[in-house]
Amino acid sequence: MPRETLPPLHAALALAVIAVWGTNFVIIKYALGHLPPLTLAALRFTFAAFPAVVFCRRPAGWGNLAAYGLAIGVGQFGCIYVAMNGHISPGLASLVIQVQAFFTIGLAMAVTGERVKGFQVVALLLAAAGLGWLMVHANAEVTPAGLGLTLAAALGWAGGNIVARRAGRVNMVAYVVWSSLFAAPALLGLALWLEGPAAMAAGIRGADAGTWAAVAWQSLGNSLFGYAAWAWLLARHPAATISPLSLLVPVFGMGASALVLHEGLPGWKLTAAALVLSGLALNTLWPRWRRRTAAPRA
Repeated sequence: MPRETLPPLHAALALAVIAVWGTNFVIIKYALGHLPPLTLAALRFTFAAFPAVVFCRRPAGWGNLAAYGLAIGVGQFGCIYVAMNGHISPGLASLVIQVQAFFTIGLAMAVTGERVKGFQVVALLLAAAGLGWLMVHANAEVTPAGLGLTLAAALGWAGGNIVARRAGRVNMVAYVVWSSLFAAPALLGLALWLEGPAAMAAGIRGADAGTWAAVAWQSLGNSLFGYAAWAWLLARHPAATISPLSLLVPVFGMGASALVLHEGLPGWKLTAAALVLSGLALNTLWPRWRRRTAAPRA
């Protein structure tokens, strides 16, 4: 029976996953100092697939796996890596990409005919106000191209969410591993086309131990450990208990960027973050609060 309260060890595991996902933006920035963005993405999904695919049973149909791999690999991570290659700071990237929640709602409406609810409209307006405030203060930390690419990454993530929903209840670790078989070659092809073999080879030759550790962190820590632990927690607790914790990802992302990369936290950025996070929190927590207040009391 799923439990609504998290035991200390389960809470620690959840925070570890959130910390991995949030601080990963700083690690991406480090790896981009040596590797071209699409090359980095191709390496990430190559090592996410191999050798794990040998030990995992295929969890869904080929078409579904291909769609998920392309949406997440090319759409989400291909775009976010390019965006973070000089167009948006890691902290802001960790914040802006969370609007995938609203893109997921929009795609679900288009695909399944779901109707938008009033609280979702308010939540979207809050997040949109935060993004607008970012653009008003656009500077070296975010350019229009960076914001556009990060929003495209959020759309790719949302598309992956819809595809994964259609796959049904599957082993998410195996799902990520097998879908990476489609993401890796697509990203490799784009890297060869847009970055060129010479730039790719130069990046790989110049990669040091820290760069390869960052690649491994992308593949093993962010993808395999993150999904495995999150799925394990969701199997033991209600989604309404686990899902809201993802709101902490940009908190870790912006905090790590400030501590490690000395990314500033001026008032305009905190205001934008507050607006976006308020919208995300309203979208995530309002239904749970309504269910609790509507529940009959003994």
